[in-house]
Amino acid sequence: MTETITNAIAVRDNGPGALVAQHRSDIELVMPSHMQKRVGAWIRTTQGLLRRDEKLLKAAQNDLGQFMSVLLDAARLGLEPGTEQYYLVPRWNKKKRCTEVTGVRGYQGEIELMYRAGAVSSVIVEVVYSNDRFDYRPGRDERPLHNIDWDAEDRGQLRLAYAYAVMKDGATSKVVVLNKGHIAKAMAKSDSTGQDWSPWKTDTEAMWLKTAAHRLAKWVPTSAEYIREQLRAQADVAAEQQPTALVAQLPQPIAIDEDEAIEAEFVDEEAEQ
Repeated sequence: MTETITNAIAVRDNGPGALVAQHRSDIELVMPSHMQKRVGAWIRTTQGLLRRDEKLLKAAQNDLGQFMSVLLDAARLGLEPGTEQYYLVPRWNKKKRCTEVTGVRGYQGEIELMYRAGAVSSVIVEVVYSNDRFDYRPGRDERPLHNIDWDAEDRGQLRLAYAYAVMKDGATSKVVVLNKGHIAKAMAKSDSTGQDWSPWKTDTEAMWLKTAAHRLAKWVPTSAEYIREQLRAQADVAAEQQPTALVAQLPQPIAIDEDEAIEAEFVDEEAEQ
């Protein structure tokens, strides 16, 4: 029934939506195993985004190959496209002189990849407004102290963004703190800066959070690299245990008392005479 509905939607779309359904097997192939059971819902969500957003649909139609490449990247990471995990953004391509779809990993996506690695127990990513109280001194403080007046009607202007993780052994990762200058440099590198549809304009706070989370990802294991390290560790343990197991199968030497050995030697010599 689910498959029938998906196909019906694809036929009605007769465009990028149909292409997504046609490449279901490719999408499922690159997805993490825990996401593969939800591939149908994942596809329907993407098709729904195209129907609701004319600019996104037009950008996808302009370059179907680029559109599918972005979707496969989201699928490979196991993130939901069109959410704060993974933005689908129409971007102007100067060479092609048209818009195309680009993928932007959101702050929730960055956090999801950290949790999925299995090395952290919690990830904290927050923004600080000018009326908040924020105190952190590297070398003195393990974690920032951030106090918010929740009764205040206006917390002021965005001032800082910070992020850190608490590892499963209780240790605190590096604390990343970004000010307006750091955010401005990150924003300047974005191709969407200045465009009306840019997430820097439509969801400014989320982009501050995303920038802080992205910087933290350099100091905290993400799913791909953590899995590789785990596999290497397992291989090293197996390599160390293999010789031990082989030795255990060999006949064990018999312990002989030194005096008995000498006495036996004399008996043998007398026997030979």
